[in-house]
Amino acid sequence: MDCRKWSNKYSTDCKLKYNSLATQSNYISCVNNFLNKFSNYREPKEVPTQEIKEYLLTFKTINTRKHNLCAIKSFYKLSVGMPSKIDKIPYPKSDKKLPQVLSVEEVQKMFNVCENLKHKVILALLYSCGLRVSELINLRWCNIDRSRMIINIIGGKGNKDRQVMLTESLIPILEKYYREYKTKDYILRGQFGEQYSSRSVLQVMKQLGSKAGINKRVWTHQMRHNCFTHMVEKGVDINLISRLAGH
Repeated sequence: MDCRKWSNKYSTDCKLKYNSLATQSNYISCVNNFLNKFSNYREPKEVPTQEIKEYLLTFKTINTRKHNLCAIKSFYKLSVGMPSKIDKIPYPKSDKKLPQVLSVEEVQKMFNVCENLKHKVILALLYSCGLRVSELINLRWCNIDRSRMIINIIGGKGNKDRQVMLTESLIPILEKYYREYKTKDYILRGQFGEQYSSRSVLQVMKQLGSKAGINKRVWTHQMRHNCFTHMVEKGVDINLISRLAGH
């Protein structure tokens, strides 16, 4: 099989179909792995469905299996012109596990032990606004509309825009941060002026959790769960929460 030809063809089709750069990158990577696995066949249409099923079962987690199935189905539909090739392969059911959230008191402990101003800004934006880590590190000063008390999230998951509330408690923290760090464009910048990374954000969350003496696992996306769970517990309308979350 001419893997490069099919890879280039799908890359073009994928970029035309999906707006999200993350989706494009992930799907193209999955399809390239698929093509390399079955390179002994002359054409993708010749790959037996049973072998595709067995290939998908090599992925141990449900989410990885589902993600690869989505990418392969997309490839056969967009590039091969065989939308029904693997229609009968069902999507695996995801495990229905409740996310482990921190209590309001535990989150407050993290704020109490946070002495670094940049880290406090990270924690405050994640928890107060329910941001995804990608939305946080791509947040710009121009996205904050103080006159309307909103933050514009541009190009969130699925390349969708939305608005979240700018809480009063965030304003003095952001003002102090701006005066001290004077970052331009992106709110968060690394030590040498580079854009902040998701790994750095994760390390901040882990360090604050450990310093606060929290015995539960603490990670970045958990702050998003904490935000919306605490809203539900306070009686906030679920439809409003859904809009703020970008669901």
